[in-house]
Amino acid sequence: MKKEYLEAGKIVTTHGIRGEVKIMPYTDTPELLAEFDRLFIGKNKDELIIERSRVFKNMVIAKIEGVDTPEAAEKLRNKVLFMHRGDLELDDDTYFIQDLIGMEVRDADSDELYGIIDDVMQTGANDVYVVKSADKELLVPAIADVVVSTDIDGNVMTIRPLDGLFD
Repeated sequence: MKKEYLEAGKIVTTHGIRGEVKIMPYTDTPELLAEFDRLFIGKNKDELIIERSRVFKNMVIAKIEGVDTPEAAEKLRNKVLFMHRGDLELDDDTYFIQDLIGMEVRDADSDELYGIIDDVMQTGANDVYVVKSADKELLVPAIADVVVSTDIDGNVMTIRPLDGLFD
């Protein structure tokens, strides 16, 4: 099920005297988070306009419209920021991890239910889906040879395990 808002990062501290905040990004790269002109905050997903942002030591330093003092910025510390799904264009074969968690994983040929995606491990070469069932945990490499289809709206991924993958 697609979420409209996705966790983008967390304000960890203030920066400087002009009300800037330092954000720990939850995105693949801090550069991606720094591209956003708007983010959302809190339970109500209140819109924040980002006047400017830059990457500094794997963090994002951002100036939020209307936050002009260190005291105002301090009030935002430890708040989680969200991006709106519509603000980010993804390639057809790229997915938000948050959309994959909880998805059913089924066999492409037998329709057997292997379990539910519980986690996504980022290994560098390719992601690995951690699929949990009642009695076991399977590791499924996120590669074209194994993953046949990913239906976000239908909440199901079909796979064709390579010989010996689950032995």
